[in-house]
Amino acid sequence: MDEERDLSNAYRTTKRAPAPQGQGLNDLYVRFFRMAERQIVETSKRGIVCYISNYSWLDGLSFTGMRERYLEAFDQIWIDSLNGDKYRTGKVTPEGAPDPSVFSTDFNREGIQVGTAIALMVRHERRVAVPPEQFADVHFRNLWGRDKRQQLVNQLDGATEPAYQQLQPPLALGLPLAPAQVAPEYVNWPLLSEILPTSFPGIQTGRDDVLVNIDREPLEERMRQYFDPQYSHAEMAQAMPGIMGAGARFNPIVIRDTLLKRGFLPQNIVRYCYRPFDVRWLYWEPETKLLDEKRSEYFPHVATGNPWLAAVHQNRKEFDPPIVTTSYAARHVIERGANLFPFYLRTSAQQRDLFDFAATADPRDLGDGRRLNLSDTALDYVQSIGSIAHAEALFYHSIAVLHAPAYRNENAGALRQDWPRIPLPATRELLLASAELGRRIAALLDSEQPVAGVTRGAIDEALRPIAVLSIASGGQINPAGGDLDVTAGWGHAGRGGITMPGKGKTLERRAEVAEIAPELGVVPDGKTLDVYLNERVSWRNVPPRVWSYTIGGYQVLKKWLSYRERPLLGRGLRTDEAREVTQIARRIAAILLLEPELDANYRAVVGATYRQ
Repeated sequence: MDEERDLSNAYRTTKRAPAPQGQGLNDLYVRFFRMAERQIVETSKRGIVCYISNYSWLDGLSFTGMRERYLEAFDQIWIDSLNGDKYRTGKVTPEGAPDPSVFSTDFNREGIQVGTAIALMVRHERRVAVPPEQFADVHFRNLWGRDKRQQLVNQLDGATEPAYQQLQPPLALGLPLAPAQVAPEYVNWPLLSEILPTSFPGIQTGRDDVLVNIDREPLEERMRQYFDPQYSHAEMAQAMPGIMGAGARFNPIVIRDTLLKRGFLPQNIVRYCYRPFDVRWLYWEPETKLLDEKRSEYFPHVATGNPWLAAVHQNRKEFDPPIVTTSYAARHVIERGANLFPFYLRTSAQQRDLFDFAATADPRDLGDGRRLNLSDTALDYVQSIGSIAHAEALFYHSIAVLHAPAYRNENAGALRQDWPRIPLPATRELLLASAELGRRIAALLDSEQPVAGVTRGAIDEALRPIAVLSIASGGQINPAGGDLDVTAGWGHAGRGGITMPGKGKTLERRAEVAEIAPELGVVPDGKTLDVYLNERVSWRNVPPRVWSYTIGGYQVLKKWLSYRERPLLGRGLRTDEAREVTQIARRIAAILLLEPELDANYRAVVGATYRQ
C-alpha cells in the first residue's frame, strides 16, 4: 500500500507552478496515470497515455505538479471533457438541458456523481528541443448532453474533425488543462489571503439537532437538562439521542460525566450564522468533543464591531461572492466549507496609555487588545495611499469587488482555482468610494443589522411591492388559526437529523404594473412569483431573480423555508419571522439593484490599479 501511495510523490512538488494543495493526489486514478507516464517517459521514451477518469485533475489545486510534469514530458495533449458533474454543473448543460454522466445506463440515468474526461497524451521518439518555458500543445473540447458518448463513437471513423480549442495554460493559475477565463491583469492582483492573512474554519457541531436552535429558550432548556445530574445517561439518550450516540471521536458517557462536574455555561449561548440570512442560537462548549469542531482559536475573536468575510478556497460550483456576518458562523454557512476572515484579531496585549503609542513598532497593533488582520503587503498599500486608518476601507473594498458580476464573469476560470484575487485602487478616492459600496453590501448581507429603506423606516419605492405577506381570501391573517404554518412542502426530516429540501409551492403569474422591475427579472407583461407558506397564505411578488438568488451554494429563500416546515419547527411562524422573509427578499433585491454600481466600481478600479 505504501508503495502504491508513493507513486504520486512525483506530483507533490513543482518547479515553477504553484505548489499542490489538498489531498486530491491520494485518489487512486492518479496512481494509474503515474504508472503509465513512468513507463513511457523513463523506459520506452515514446508512446501514448489515454485514460478516462475523474476530471478534477484538469484544474484542481492538488494537481499542479501532475499537470506541470505532463506538459513537460509529452509533446501533445488532447482533453475531451465529458462533464456530467453533480457538484460543479448540477448535471445540466450551459443551456439548462440534462447532462448525465457518460457512464449513465437505463437503470441509472444520471450515472456517477463526478465529472469525467478523456486525456490522450503523446510523446514522440525524437523530441524537438524546446526552451523550458514552452510546454506541450494542449487541445481541449467540451462534450455535453445525453448523446456525448454517441458523438465520440461517430467520430472514430475520422469523417468529421472534432472541434478542439488550443490552450495556453497560465502558469500563475497552476497550468489548468481546461479553459480559464480571466482578466489580463488578474494574476498580478494579491490573493484575498495575501491581504487578510488570518482566517479560521467555521464551527461544526456534528450535533446540530441538539446544540443549535432557531429559538433561544428551547436550546437553553435542553442544555440545562443535559447538564442536570438528576437525569441519567439512559434518560438523556431517550430524550436527546443525537447527543448520546457514540462516534469515532465521541464517547457520550465520558464527555457528559466530564461536563457534569463543571456545569452549564449559559453565557455560551451565542448568535450563530447557520446559513446565509439564517442566524440562530448555538451552545458553544469550550471543553471536550461535545462540539465536533469547536474552533477554540476562532471563538475569542468574534466581537461587536468586528465584521467577518466568509469565503471558500476552491469553489465546487461557480464562484459565489462572500457572505458577511458579525456573528459566529458555521462551517457550512458556505456549502463547500467556509473560511472566516476577520477585520481584526483579539490579542493578549494590555491597553496602553497615550505615551506608549510613540514606541509602537507595528501600526497594526491598535493598543487596546486588537490587532488588524492585515498582511505586510496590505499594510504597505494602505500607508502608501493614505494611512493605517484606511485598513477598514480595504476590507470593505474587497467585499465590493467580490460582489461585482463583471468581476465574477471576467475571471470565472481563475475563481475556481484558488482564493479570489483583489485589484487594489490606485488612489485613496477610488478606495473610499469602493469601500462605501462594500459597506452597503455588508449591511444587506448581515441579517442582524437593520438597513434604512430596506428593513426599517420608509421602505424604498422599488422594494415596497416585494414579498408582501398576503392571504388568498383578502382577509386578516390569523397566526392562531394556522395562517403562518409552513405546510407547503418546503422540507422534511432526513436521516441523521438532516433537513431535506422539498418542492414547496410557488405560483407564477403575470406581474401587475406596480410590480414591474426589469433589473429583478420582472418585465412589462412578464411573470413574477407568489411563494406559499400553505394553501391560504403567500408572499406575493417575489421577483424571479430574487427567488433564484444563491450565495454560499444555497438558494437563500428556499433554504430558509426548508427548515421551517411545521413538523420540523414544531410550531408555525411568528409574525416577525414571516416578516423576516419579506426583509430577506428585499435585502436580496437591494443587492441585485446595486449590481450596475458594483460593476462600474470594479471597472474603475481595474482601469486605475495600484502598482508597487
